[in-house]
Amino acid sequence: MLLTDVLYESLLNVLPLGFRAASAALRSNGKAALKHHFAQSSELDYATLPYNTDVTDLIHSAKAQGRRVYLATSANAKHAKAIADHLGVFDGWFASDDQTNLSGDLKAKLLAAAFGKNGFDYLGNGPADFPVWDVADKAYAVGLSNSLKRRLATLKGSNYIALDDGNAGGRAWFKSLRVPQYVKNLLIFLPLAASHRLSLADLIADVIAFLAFCSCASAVYIINDLLDLKSDRAHPTKRARPFASGLLQPRTGLLTVPALLVFSLALAITISPEFVGVLFCYLSLTSAYSVYFKRKMLLDVLVLAMLYTTRIFAGGLAAQIQISNWLFSFSMFIFTSLALIKRYVELATRLDRSLSDRSGRDYRIGDLDVVAALAAAAGLNAVTIFAFYVTSPDVQILYRHPKALWLICPILLYWIGRALMMAHRRLMDDDPVVWALRDRTSAIAVASMIALVIVAI
Repeated sequence: MLLTDVLYESLLNVLPLGFRAASAALRSNGKAALKHHFAQSSELDYATLPYNTDVTDLIHSAKAQGRRVYLATSANAKHAKAIADHLGVFDGWFASDDQTNLSGDLKAKLLAAAFGKNGFDYLGNGPADFPVWDVADKAYAVGLSNSLKRRLATLKGSNYIALDDGNAGGRAWFKSLRVPQYVKNLLIFLPLAASHRLSLADLIADVIAFLAFCSCASAVYIINDLLDLKSDRAHPTKRARPFASGLLQPRTGLLTVPALLVFSLALAITISPEFVGVLFCYLSLTSAYSVYFKRKMLLDVLVLAMLYTTRIFAGGLAAQIQISNWLFSFSMFIFTSLALIKRYVELATRLDRSLSDRSGRDYRIGDLDVVAALAAAAGLNAVTIFAFYVTSPDVQILYRHPKALWLICPILLYWIGRALMMAHRRLMDDDPVVWALRDRTSAIAVASMIALVIVAI
């Protein structure tokens, strides 16, 4: 009935409360006690959980025909009661408690005793439901693999009815891994491009570094989505994310994260121990952002800017290139500006939809003008730093026509100002980087700046 598993939902709901609650549950004696501890410690929003509409339609149809409908679940009784109360269609429910895990043979015996063998129809979604299907009249199933479908068809014959919920597919994983966000990791190539030194070995090292950061970032994005399930489902757009909407299961995400991290580490080791250290710092900082800093006013945007700058540092380390202080300074200010624009868009969206201030965040809708001013100031400071860089002795050595770089300043000023105007006019998504990828004018601006650098060289 649900497109998610309340056991894992409870686990993820408890984790932000601290390890004491989670460890107490993990010390439980048996799966039933584990479910009970997680259920009692968690606070789920049952109204926003992703329900399978095919299943709920079937339930309402049976109820309309005058049939009795019961919820029989291996989930804890707390969850069963809350879901039954929310839907308001069940005549009763059966569920696990702190002593009994209502699954498999135990559930089959209970339902056969309550309704008689072949005296009820049953809808399930996994291998543990086969003992129940065996004693049921009709077997409804959802979300089974092809092999389990064939097995159930052999068991029940014409009494098997499949409710196909479809597979998540590549598109859901594409969104969950945040593949468009990989463009941010192109910053890894910036030190190599700025050094005017290009070798195949350095390029290969940066490509490996890029893949390592992409894999690591995807793992953190999944962690973030899993920890934010409750808040994402209350968000007007984030509720469509694969894990929040039920396209992907929390359990799948929890298994994918370590696989991505191991792959990232394996790539990093091929570069150098120092690069492994930088990758670990990036992982630690981005994890700290997800768990703590994103809820702290202004600290969140500074940490985001540091994460961007870390990518640049990692690229230089991979290609063994010394990064100038000019590049570090410019990156901190430009990325602080972009992070503040992102916060501005989020606050403006809540204002336009008459939503209250978001819980767990220090920003208030009344901060909108201040955030815009800070974003503009940071962006203009980035342009100022670039102007100072153009006049530095380093530029006279690196470029044959350094005066051409001056033309980048007005383009940067225009692009930053336009980004702020688009945000103010509500024509930007919540991430200015993603917006820039789709914005034709931004593409022209970037191409123009690259052309000027080539002319200067």
